[in-house]
Amino acid sequence: MEFFRIKKPIPFMRHALVFNAISFITFLLAVVFLVTKGLHFSIEFTGGTVIEAPLKQAADLEKIRTELKDKGFLDVTVQNFGSAKDVLIRLPLRVSVGDHNTAMEAQKNTIIQTLIPLGLDYDVELAKTDPKANKLRAEFVGGQVGKELAYDGSLALLAVCIGILIYLAIRFEWRFAVATIIANLHDVVIILGFFAFFQWEFSLPVLAAVLAILGYSVNESVVVFDRARENFRKMRKATTSEIFDAAITGTISRTIITHGTTQMMVLAMLIFGGPSLFYFALALTIGICFGIYSSVLVACPIAQYLGVSREDFVKPVKKDGDPEVISANP
Repeated sequence: MEFFRIKKPIPFMRHALVFNAISFITFLLAVVFLVTKGLHFSIEFTGGTVIEAPLKQAADLEKIRTELKDKGFLDVTVQNFGSAKDVLIRLPLRVSVGDHNTAMEAQKNTIIQTLIPLGLDYDVELAKTDPKANKLRAEFVGGQVGKELAYDGSLALLAVCIGILIYLAIRFEWRFAVATIIANLHDVVIILGFFAFFQWEFSLPVLAAVLAILGYSVNESVVVFDRARENFRKMRKATTSEIFDAAITGTISRTIITHGTTQMMVLAMLIFGGPSLFYFALALTIGICFGIYSSVLVACPIAQYLGVSREDFVKPVKKDGDPEVISANP
């Protein structure tokens, strides 16, 4: 399916040096922001208090956030869980190790007093005599759990990269595999750079979005490289730059369809999904935009710099008594 077809290849590779310079500068800025400012981790990574609060009616999440921010809880996360009447509140606990229980109890009491006028299903007098009689639950997430999550997330990222590298090396050629990994890690670092610069909260859903972008960008690279492999066999007199230009131009319509429809869905989550989905959708939005750019205008030039050529896909076959003949069989 195509919206349009461009007959004359667009000379993308002619400007490869400019694209690579833009990529390098953007990548370098992202690294600087990560080193100097760091990521603003959520309580899944740093530790904090998690409170599950039942309400008597459907929760007005925005009103709850406003009330809690007025009480001084600036980094609070409020979302539904289970049903519209159940509210999950997460907030960091920035105290020394020995004060965890005291600080958590103080936070819990403040939140209870804030939610009671908003319909909290909680009996203060009953809680004094029988704390288990109320449905409200509060618990502390320690920093050790956060370290384990960060470690497991790093392992997941490494495993994805190794899997992609092996798949592309088998499917295409090692130069394409290396080019794709570099381009995709370029996307990941830039996403993290945005989160570091603006100090947006980096949570588990954002980590999931980063891993999703890795797979999403690989898909675009596979499509372009697959077309390039076909062109190497068909366009016998074309240079490597012309091969990549034709491959990129030939997949533009498909790129617009797939990325355009995906971006519309992600923007819907970004605009209408509320705070619980905002940073997840924001990471996907940034990743999709840079994924298109890197898969086309970063991966292809890198593959060319690494020396990919027709001989990698069109093997020479020498017959007895005949000069060397080029075979189009893979």
